[in-house]
Amino acid sequence: MQIDLSGRTALVTGSTQGIGFAIAAGLARAGARVAVNGRRQESVEAAIQKLEEDTEGGSFIPAPGDITSEDGAREVTGAVPDVDVLVNNLGIFGATPALEISDDEWRRYFEVNVLASVRMIRSLLPGMKDRAWGRILNVASDSAVVIPAEMIHYGMSKTALLAVTRGFAKEAAGTGVTVNSLIAGPTHTGGVEDFVYELVDPELPWEEAQREFMAKYRPQSLIQRLIEPEEIANMAVYLSSPLASATTGGAVRADGGYVDSILP
Repeated sequence: MQIDLSGRTALVTGSTQGIGFAIAAGLARAGARVAVNGRRQESVEAAIQKLEEDTEGGSFIPAPGDITSEDGAREVTGAVPDVDVLVNNLGIFGATPALEISDDEWRRYFEVNVLASVRMIRSLLPGMKDRAWGRILNVASDSAVVIPAEMIHYGMSKTALLAVTRGFAKEAAGTGVTVNSLIAGPTHTGGVEDFVYELVDPELPWEEAQREFMAKYRPQSLIQRLIEPEEIANMAVYLSSPLASATTGGAVRADGGYVDSILP
């Protein structure tokens, strides 16, 4: 399968580390010019330096800014106005007992995990429609479908993101622009390592801690391990490509078989 994104410009939000970083690298390897986003100029520059080392000949644009605010989003889109591929990856997560989630936390999770993506789509979809080609990908989670008892607010926000995806896919109908969600399963990132150690014995070696976490908190996984960010990126690159032209409005899984469902 030959994926060629030469001549395309991509923007990946929250791409200075973790899944977003891996997606930025994958898109660059496929030939896209990739705008790297983070809140601070310093973190964006450091990520680009690492990406250039990891991707021979990769082309990157710094696009710092906090997209959870309107001013920050304008700063980002101003740095890279003509975007062909938008990957809404920015998100927050954390464990909180259900009855202890405050009103402010409910609002914060919606603002960051849902409204920031809506804001970016609203800004960039019109240009894609005018050019009759575009790809929008919202990075969701297995938690959108299998709501975790320890982070209901996170699950709620990712469920809402699936609805946002389906609605904007209808808005883009017949324009050459596709809008999809990518349901990422439990993934091995630095933030997830911290999360795992919040739930299991922090004295355990990492491999043992991972096994205990999967057995106790994510037993539905069919691969019985955390997914590597590059495995999520592989699906993201495909969905961002011309080869995925008939896939839109969907919630496509790269979840290690975690969601116990035939569809999607």
